[in-house]
Amino acid sequence: MTVRNSDIEKAAGVLRAGGLVALPTETVYGLGANAEDPAAVARIFQAKGRPSSHPLIVHIGGADSLDEWVEDVPATARLLAGHFWPGPLTLVLPRGRRVPREATGGLDTVAVRVPAHPVALALLSEFGGGITAPSANRFGSVSPTTADHVRAELGAAVDFVLDGGPCEVGVESTIVDVTGDVPSVLRPGGVTREELEAVLARPIAVPATSSVRVPGQHPSHYAPRARVILVEPDKVVAEAERAQEQGHQVGVFLPPAAPTPSKVHAVVTLPSSLAAYARGLYGFLRELDERGCDLIIASLPVEEGLGLAIANRLRRAAGPRPGAEPQGRQGQEDGQGR
Repeated sequence: MTVRNSDIEKAAGVLRAGGLVALPTETVYGLGANAEDPAAVARIFQAKGRPSSHPLIVHIGGADSLDEWVEDVPATARLLAGHFWPGPLTLVLPRGRRVPREATGGLDTVAVRVPAHPVALALLSEFGGGITAPSANRFGSVSPTTADHVRAELGAAVDFVLDGGPCEVGVESTIVDVTGDVPSVLRPGGVTREELEAVLARPIAVPATSSVRVPGQHPSHYAPRARVILVEPDKVVAEAERAQEQGHQVGVFLPPAAPTPSKVHAVVTLPSSLAAYARGLYGFLRELDERGCDLIIASLPVEEGLGLAIANRLRRAAGPRPGAEPQGRQGQEDGQGR
């Protein structure tokens, strides 16, 4: 989708004036502000209803400017940036003086990445600085992968929306902590663990918990209005039909080759490709909300490649249910069960 130069210039002007711009990236749409303007950064938290202790990602125009935003860049960070930027990889590094604490949730670390979307890169070039940009949605809800999603959810809270078409990856960036001697994945995303391990020539951990706060790891996140329940793949149809008989308006994430349930409200047949599944995940959740479902039955994909990121998002969408027993693989912590 072609974006006019005048729109890029207008968006850059909004950022310079302390405003908020929704911008496309290859992962999801971001809600952007001038990364060096504490008042503009504070507007992001207000617009999203996001706790101020949750750090934001600073988007920059290229790996060559990384030293301007962080205090120290270890060799591992430069190696990963050289291979994956521009792209869906975020690196957690010591915060540089250019980054206000409002953007880091008060932390001494900062999350940084270079987006791969041409519109985002054009805006960064025109603006000439860094842009803090979490997903352009209400805190905890389904991330937006189209400009229409942003308009429907945030409305007038956004000063300008850059429409760059649907997002190509569809799930957020992978976040890797490179502040210590051993890098670890804090959030699975668009760069897979296997790709990271190939570049680093070593196994990389995906810990269940971390002392480093990063975006998207609230216990309930990426959640539609409908309640999400996770079950084993071979139980999806039976559980969905049972819940429908109990009076729910049930939506089903139907695994490839599974029989179509006959007694449910709505069905999304999942693609066999994990890349296509990731690209469509948030759209599928929104679709079932829009079709009036109050319950969504799904299963976790095999947690390899992009399947790890998809499983992470589905677990967060299901969220903690006090007093409930885990069903199927729902009870496993992120990064386990491979």
